[in-house]
Amino acid sequence: MASIQTTANGTPVLILREGSKENKGREAQRNNIMAAKLIAEIVKTSLGPRGMDKMLVDNLGDVTITNDGATILKEIDVQHPAAKMMVEVAKSVDNEVGDGTTSSVVFAGALLEKAEELINKDVHPSVIVDGYNAAAEQALKLLQKIAIEVDVSDKDMLMKIARTSMDSKLVSDDSPHLGAIVVDAARMVAEKKEGGTKVDLDNIKVEKKAGGSMGDTKLIKGIVLDKEVVHAGMPRRIENAKIALINAALEIEKTEMSAEIRISDPQQMQMFLEEENRMLKSMVDKIKSSGATVALCQKGIDDIAQHYLAKAGVLAVRRVKESDMTKMALATGARMVNNLDDLTAKDLGSAQLVEERKVETDKWVFIEGCKNPKSVTILIRGGSQRVVDEADRSLHDALMVMKDVLEKPAIVAGGGAPEAYIANELRQWSSSQEGRAQLAVQKFADALDSIPLNLAENAGMDPIDTMTELRAKQSKGQKWTGVDARNTQVADMYKQNVLEPAAIKQQIIKSATEVASMILRIDDVIAASKSRMPAGPPGGMGGMGGMPGMGGMGME
Repeated sequence: MASIQTTANGTPVLILREGSKENKGREAQRNNIMAAKLIAEIVKTSLGPRGMDKMLVDNLGDVTITNDGATILKEIDVQHPAAKMMVEVAKSVDNEVGDGTTSSVVFAGALLEKAEELINKDVHPSVIVDGYNAAAEQALKLLQKIAIEVDVSDKDMLMKIARTSMDSKLVSDDSPHLGAIVVDAARMVAEKKEGGTKVDLDNIKVEKKAGGSMGDTKLIKGIVLDKEVVHAGMPRRIENAKIALINAALEIEKTEMSAEIRISDPQQMQMFLEEENRMLKSMVDKIKSSGATVALCQKGIDDIAQHYLAKAGVLAVRRVKESDMTKMALATGARMVNNLDDLTAKDLGSAQLVEERKVETDKWVFIEGCKNPKSVTILIRGGSQRVVDEADRSLHDALMVMKDVLEKPAIVAGGGAPEAYIANELRQWSSSQEGRAQLAVQKFADALDSIPLNLAENAGMDPIDTMTELRAKQSKGQKWTGVDARNTQVADMYKQNVLEPAAIKQQIIKSATEVASMILRIDDVIAASKSRMPAGPPGGMGGMGGMPGMGGMGME
């Protein structure tokens, strides 16, 4: 432990707090690289269409079954600081481009593994980092060179891209059906702006409900509200609806302070009650006079107001979430009104059909058939809650991929083809580099090969035979040659319609190189001592000192 230094006359000098740990030099680097490699090992078997799923159980016993790299790493409680950095890579790739989370972690792990080989040969980490950065820059140029521009109005092409994203997930069998839903949803909410197309995925509402099968998943050109109609006397179905969005309570306002009203005569009591009724009736009359047949209220609706609305034949829903109100405005063209006095026919939105339907055990209100909706809903169904949750994650990835393509319409083939091509080119380019950085560029190329290599391993193919065949075909100039894990062969992935946005590959290279560089630069790890809480009573919560097994709570 390096927290105690000794002076010339032998007096100990305490630098760090008692209990602090310090790792220096090679040992610190080795520990960090080992931790990061272990994280890559966890997700490695989930890569590609033949990847396996992971079952994750949290401390409350909730089960998550997934093969999405970001979800796996979010769910496992990682303690090691270098391993946490790898988790952050997966999160940043997930937030930025949505797909490619597993690839980025596997690639970062491979970069560190190759760097370790060079460190053991006494190549300085800074030299490796410089080599990696130069290689990453060159890799991005090569990627740009081979990327193919696509026409975003070509629905077939977008379908192929969406299906590629889903092919490595649990929903791969239903990818034709789900792919069409994803493409339609993304195109509906896309807006053409200066400098290209913008897609805001917040305008796509995803509702999920266990029951039925994945084939029952559907796209609704409007919004689904997980609320029911407030009054039994109201209509349950309205065609060609005129929709009012009200951000005001249809209730009698209470005073801010506690106020009392003194009544000396029963007649005054009656007048007081009648005045309340009259105020509520005037609110309902304002809604009715605007021509609205559906009222969606963000706040509460009084029982008497519900009665008058039912008499007027208006379908009403109360306590609608603000986010849903915003989406309703985009979908139906209605304007949100804060004061009922301002409500006019111009503020109303329209929909072909508003109907309350039973979904499993719940009653939901469906607002569909909007003319030109800028906000839509995908209702996911599936055999069980776990399946529905995984389908939700898969659709999120596919929607993000659609967003990437619509905003940056450039694609490459999948199946490790671009990685194999770039690795091949980098090996030739490395000879132009001077000094030891040349070795780092070659190792960067070897790390890129880890993607097709892992795809082949997960598909049960022979890794050595596959890589030799792949390199041979790549060197003949067949740049789209990759690993076809579905048919366990080396094939032209472009002809197999395995297509991915170039933006995802760029993000993988950038993120993985940055995290590998950051971990390699560390040569000293100082960990503060963990503060201990006083021990609790026996059989209690075990003093919660790091909460090992939660003491006597039987949660080992």
